[in-house]
Amino acid sequence: MRVLAAMSGGVDSAVAAARAVEAGHDVVGVHLALSAKPGTLRTGSRGCCTIEDSHDARRAADILGIPFYIWDFAERFTEEVVETFVGEYAAGRTPNPCVTCNEKIKFEALLEKAMALGFDAVATGHYARLTVVDGVPELRRSADSGKDQSYVLASLTAEQLSHAMFPLGDSWKTDVRAEAERRGLSVANKPDSHDICFIPDGDTKKFLENRLGQRPGELVDAETGAVLGRHTGVHGFTVGQRKGLGIEAPAPDGRPRYVLSLEPVSGSVKVGSVAGLGVEVIEADRAIWPSGRPLTELTECVVQVRAHGGIVDAVVDVDSDAMTVQLREPLRGVAPGQVIVLYRPDAEGGDIVLGSAKISGTR
Repeated sequence: MRVLAAMSGGVDSAVAAARAVEAGHDVVGVHLALSAKPGTLRTGSRGCCTIEDSHDARRAADILGIPFYIWDFAERFTEEVVETFVGEYAAGRTPNPCVTCNEKIKFEALLEKAMALGFDAVATGHYARLTVVDGVPELRRSADSGKDQSYVLASLTAEQLSHAMFPLGDSWKTDVRAEAERRGLSVANKPDSHDICFIPDGDTKKFLENRLGQRPGELVDAETGAVLGRHTGVHGFTVGQRKGLGIEAPAPDGRPRYVLSLEPVSGSVKVGSVAGLGVEVIEADRAIWPSGRPLTELTECVVQVRAHGGIVDAVVDVDSDAMTVQLREPLRGVAPGQVIVLYRPDAEGGDIVLGSAKISGTR
């Protein structure tokens, strides 16, 4: 096949491209320029899509002997990912920009351009397994559960998955680094990127305040209604947050307070004890079915509400593109705007993704 290898400049995408070449495919490497003003250097694991990353991707492509290009997706990334991120926080929701990036950039914009240029598939360094059963794609958890990225890929459609390749799905990270070393790839020991790529200093509150300004409101005790303090904007908080609340007086019982809910219209941030964080029912909409087969009846499954954690057994009731999820055990810190992913346990390992949706409410 003609394969376009998305090369971020990290070890995973470099090895994924190498495996595609080794499998006999006609491979072309591409690095996505996602910032109009990329930083010149990373700081350890912080930052992504920097000039340094593009150079690392080019060097890896040279070693593999494949053509290499840089495609400018900065404008679309800003519109689809950054502005969506800011808008969601302004509305009191908690988005996952990595999910949005995979959906809108890597497997919509990139795949769309790749198909127009005659490529058959896009290969990435994601840790997830992709199989085809009776002509239907099945997205599964990776062999390395600690690196599994099926959660951030669960918003992809069956059509997109039919043109995707994840060469690292059956591998462990330690083996991938060792392979990169054997292949002479200079990124073998490069640190993984963490945090949000377009906020390299990790200060999300400052980033949002620079774009949204200050929107003062009150910190309110969820039980008594007492005003405990003031804040500069609901965008500085997320459900489940404990630190940085700006409350000087301790709670009557001396225990920590947590953010329980956000009300962007009034500017109210309600706080309370950890007991108030427990969620038993999740409402979600904008459902996506990666296999192309929506659920049509009550279904026992496993759900996940964060990229790393928040996993519990549940029963799902689907109505069109909306769903109600009854959790078998309460979860804490579940916020509107997060993505809920449904999995079907697999006896052979590697739970199968059934679908995903955006959380609209909890109770």
